[in-house]
Amino acid sequence: MSFKRVLIKISGEALAGNKEFGINEDVLTGISKSIKKANEMGTEIAVVVGGGNIWRGKYGKKMDRSASDHMGMLATVINGVALQAALEEIGVETRLQTAIEMKQISEPYIRRRAVRHLEKGRVVIFSAGTGNPFFTTDTAAALRAAEIEADAILLAKNVDGVYDSDPNENKEAIKYNEISYSEIINKKLRALDLTAVSLCMDNNIPIHVFAIEQPENIINVLNGQNVGTIIK
Repeated sequence: MSFKRVLIKISGEALAGNKEFGINEDVLTGISKSIKKANEMGTEIAVVVGGGNIWRGKYGKKMDRSASDHMGMLATVINGVALQAALEEIGVETRLQTAIEMKQISEPYIRRRAVRHLEKGRVVIFSAGTGNPFFTTDTAAALRAAEIEADAILLAKNVDGVYDSDPNENKEAIKYNEISYSEIINKKLRALDLTAVSLCMDNNIPIHVFAIEQPENIINVLNGQNVGTIIK
């Protein structure tokens, strides 16, 4: 097994599956089963969930950016509660922590408490991003990974890796099997937020980008298989 502790970032769009909006229960179940298997392998698992299946910044173009971003944070909490419920239904002990206090729903994010949960074998879900507007959930994932000293970030998306251009718009787009942090930044590749890439580069945290369409990819990455793209 390659990693002792990982942070899995699941995009909201990935949770939607083939839907344009909301949560696809089949996708949620598949992800939960893979997380359970990874947890049973002895890997300490933290998760950051996005909110793009419920609210995206582009929906709020005519409103104040801070208001739009706070709506996005709330969307990630909805996804976090759904993932927690799905995991606990199959017997995985889970804790949900939010960057914005919601005492009736979750624990507040406290680094030492999160690490203690991980050490006890619990899956910890981080939601509400960083708690601040103008930061993406990719950046939240990089920040939390650095704070909990994760060995890697597993970035589960609705595309199967990093390409030199958008594969949905360019059929000739070339996929990278491996790429450096600096190359991502210099080429301004938008596979993930560049602030997140920079933070991972500063803290030497590798990022594995893969398609969540096959949830078993989580296990494949943990077993050291070449899946998707690795950024390091």
